[in-house]
Amino acid sequence: MPDIKHFDPDATLETVVRLFWRQGVASTGIQDVVTATGLNRSSLYATFGGKQELYLAALRRYLEQRSQPMFRRLAEDERGLPAISEFFGGLIEARCSGEYARWGCMVSNAHAGAENSDPEIRAVLDQHHRGLREAMYAALVTADREGQLAAGADPGASADLLALLAYGVNLRSRAGADAATLGKTVTAALDSIGVRAAA
Repeated sequence: MPDIKHFDPDATLETVVRLFWRQGVASTGIQDVVTATGLNRSSLYATFGGKQELYLAALRRYLEQRSQPMFRRLAEDERGLPAISEFFGGLIEARCSGEYARWGCMVSNAHAGAENSDPEIRAVLDQHHRGLREAMYAALVTADREGQLAAGADPGASADLLALLAYGVNLRSRAGADAATLGKTVTAALDSIGVRAAA
């Protein structure tokens, strides 16, 4: 007879995403997962594997359901600089207010943790970085085409800088930086690369 699951693995994984995202992988034990999901260890292990496999599945889900849609919207936006401004405005708002305030970004948190030494986790982090950088680059190319960049501004180098700035926003917000300060930092960074910040 096939094994019949009496729980929803998708909903369970979403609970696990939130747990690892909020607490970090190092501070989260299997008992924390058992308590949060209401499942026993054998069900968790049979469905997802051990803690490392569960964390990897959660990290991939976060990338697919939270990060990649944001990157696609930015890359496909034809407004140029206003799209970049809106991206950072939305990022700061999400990191500093609402349900996930002060959680940071699950991927940025992983960059800062010991878990990034695992090759499979590193591959997810690298995939995230490529997506973020490529989205920034696409928006900057549009901005350049629309005459929104200062003379001599390099879309490639600027995309690298803005990707790093996004990680900084994520990490500083988790440490308690306020939205106004982060917003000023974004404006200063845009000014420093010769981008005329769009309203």
